[in-house]
Amino acid sequence: MRLLCLDIPQPGASREKLQPYLLEGVRHGWQLYKSGMVRDIYFRQDRPGVAIIAESDSVDSARQALAEFPLAKVGLIGWEIIPLGPFVGWQPARILRCFPTKLANTRYLPVREPGRSGGGSLRKMTTQS
Repeated sequence: MRLLCLDIPQPGASREKLQPYLLEGVRHGWQLYKSGMVRDIYFRQDRPGVAIIAESDSVDSARQALAEFPLAKVGLIGWEIIPLGPFVGWQPARILRCFPTKLANTRYLPVREPGRSGGGSLRKMTTQS
């Protein structure tokens, strides 16, 4: 199961309180990366923190592993864990099955972008009713 894991600073967390735990947090993250649980890790651009793409058997098992980060152990961060699934809306018929109420009366046409080979995009078709 693929997961998006976002750290959540807890009330009272400050740079000064986080600093003593950062090196050990990096070590724990490296162990999770070597084990295959952490697939990608990114610094957030909207605020200090990380976004982790993880692979785990369940949300609960990921939650347990993330709870072992030193910052989580001392209550300075929590985690929002979002299960992800494959995007299946590459074809208009699949889009309608995924979002029937929003798109039932909208038609989309495949559009090739000039100068690009391969895939394309979908453009909303305007029709007179």
